Amino acid sequence: MLISGIQKFTLLDFPEKIACIIFTGGCNYRCGFCHNPEFVLPEKLAKISKNFIQEGAVLNFLEQRRGLLQGVVITGGEPTIMPDLENFIVKVRDLGFAVKLDSNGNRPEVLRSLIAKGLVDYIAMDFKTSLPEYQALVGKWADEKKILESIDILKEGKVEYEFRTTLIREVHTPPILQVMSKTMSGAKRLYLQAFRSGITLDPAFKDFHSFTADEMEDIAKLFRENVEEVFVRGE
Repeated sequence: MLISGIQKFTLLDFPEKIACIIFTGGCNYRCGFCHNPEFVLPEKLAKISKNFIQEGAVLNFLEQRRGLLQGVVITGGEPTIMPDLENFIVKVRDLGFAVKLDSNGNRPEVLRSLIAKGLVDYIAMDFKTSLPEYQALVGKWADEKKILESIDILKEGKVEYEFRTTLIREVHTPPILQVMSKTMSGAKRLYLQAFRSGITLDPAFKDFHSFTADEMEDIAKLFRENVEEVFVRGE
């Protein structure tokens, strides 16, 4: 596993679990608003490669945290592009930890296999925009059919899951939000979070804007027409 970082403790990222977060390096998307370009862009990954963490060191850390931590969040970058992801998860589970996987959903075959083998306890999938607009927002590798397949896999309810969307005023227009709400129809849980300016993969996004708290709640009401539970992150 290409492990680019670790957060040793979190109470927020794995529902009802005391957990740590493991970051993988590399991604098949190029989201302009991404706040972790050092975990995405090859040239930035190369600069920090000397600081990558050996898999054995991570497993040793987890061994020492048995009885203290309950779960491990695997995030990125994009973990599903790692060819040894499944093997790593097996090792983590053998230590007694629950596993939450964060994914962009562009590799549904990986999600389906992990769920079928009972290797993940929770999946959080980013739902970034309406399907026809995906490539314009995140790059040419986004596959509309694969994203929809991943959405449908999670809707089957064979694993606990959530969708999450970062809302940007210049991107998420009313027509796009309407289409997104329909795509989410039948989903169990969606988290909406406001865009934050600052360090972004594409510097142009520094000048983009978030929605107000009242606007976020109005958008949540729109999604609640089709989704069982919709939360505004930070509520």
